[in-house]
Amino acid sequence: MIELIDRLKGDKVIWAIVALLALFSFMPVFSASSNLAYMRHGSGNAVTYLLKHLLHVLVGFFIIYRVHKLPYHYFKRISQMALPVVWVLLAYTLFKGTVIDGANASRWIKVPFIGVSFQTSTLAAIVLYVYVASYLSKPKDKVDNFQVSLLKLWAPVFITIMLILPANLSTAALIFSMVLMITFIGKYPLKYIGVILGIGAISLTFFILVAIAFPKAFHNRVDTWISRVENFTSDKPTEDDYQIEKAKIAIASGGVYGLGPGKSVQKNFLPQSSSDFIFAIIVEEYGLLGALTIMGFYLLLLFRFIVAAHKANSMFGKLLVVGLGFPIVFQAMINMAVAVELFPVTGQTLPLISSGGSSVWMTCIGVGIILSVTKKDEEIAQDLADEQKRKDALQKIIDKQLLEDEEEERRNEEEDYSITDNPMNAVLNKK
Repeated sequence: MIELIDRLKGDKVIWAIVALLALFSFMPVFSASSNLAYMRHGSGNAVTYLLKHLLHVLVGFFIIYRVHKLPYHYFKRISQMALPVVWVLLAYTLFKGTVIDGANASRWIKVPFIGVSFQTSTLAAIVLYVYVASYLSKPKDKVDNFQVSLLKLWAPVFITIMLILPANLSTAALIFSMVLMITFIGKYPLKYIGVILGIGAISLTFFILVAIAFPKAFHNRVDTWISRVENFTSDKPTEDDYQIEKAKIAIASGGVYGLGPGKSVQKNFLPQSSSDFIFAIIVEEYGLLGALTIMGFYLLLLFRFIVAAHKANSMFGKLLVVGLGFPIVFQAMINMAVAVELFPVTGQTLPLISSGGSSVWMTCIGVGIILSVTKKDEEIAQDLADEQKRKDALQKIIDKQLLEDEEEERRNEEEDYSITDNPMNAVLNKK
């Protein structure tokens, strides 16, 4: 075990938090999956879902391990080559997506031969964040003007978001917000960011108006967005209200200490209890203390990301940590906020805890890249420490040699004195 831990490079605190969240996830996922097992198989045996989640987590940690071994500057080129591939996948998903548990049909595609469903927007987000970080990390003497940056930076951003937006507004909004944050930290001019915000607002308004005017022209979920916002601000009962009400009942039932692991009642009534609304099940079973503990882990993870970004020795490394780390924490906060009705229903999972292969794996890719950045910083720090040790060792050798030379010189002086200055020697020499 110690040998295995020694092979894990990078920030050990990030490793520990990710591992703890993943280990904890087995209990609520196993508990919340019982209603799915009952509905599908009639037995209520959730072991199949537990084993499936175990496979997802094991593959996820294998991904983290392999990714964090790569030098993080490799991902500059990888993101540039992956963007066109991501656009093709997003377009295919938009028109040929599959239904998952009765949810929206244009978010997932089914991978041939292995039968695994994959949410392409999660991969697109990672590739886009890395691409934006690589663009903004260019030396200041090679910075493009606004017109050139519109083509090289913002055109890929808007193409990616346009392919996600019709099926998933919350993910598109989160991606756009994170890109703006990366550009702000990357010292992209504020006046240009303001222009981009205006372009984004006008484009979204135009898209909504076209979708309302021609509802059958192309696939979109504009009606769903509008109804969710209206339902969030009104008292009219809807399906989303049903989910929120069940989530709030679960949270209220948990109290301070919770009902205990596996003793949730609302998991039998709450749709998506093992994914989108798993936080409500956590609070019901583990109480306020459990909820605060989970929130504390995510906040600690955010703190470690800030530390890692501060320690990164390059602008690209800093932007990678910010662009890939902060969305994990922000997504977690959005998921929790939806469960307590601070936000409308968005469909965002709880990172590293909710069930689902693609969400777990994409989060693990992001964590792996962040660990690659911290690993490089550790290697640089280790090289500096080794260099200092070599300098200290060399200095000791030099000091020792100087002492020996001084001692030799002193002995020679004493010998010369004994030969030339000793009076007895002078008498002997005359005889």
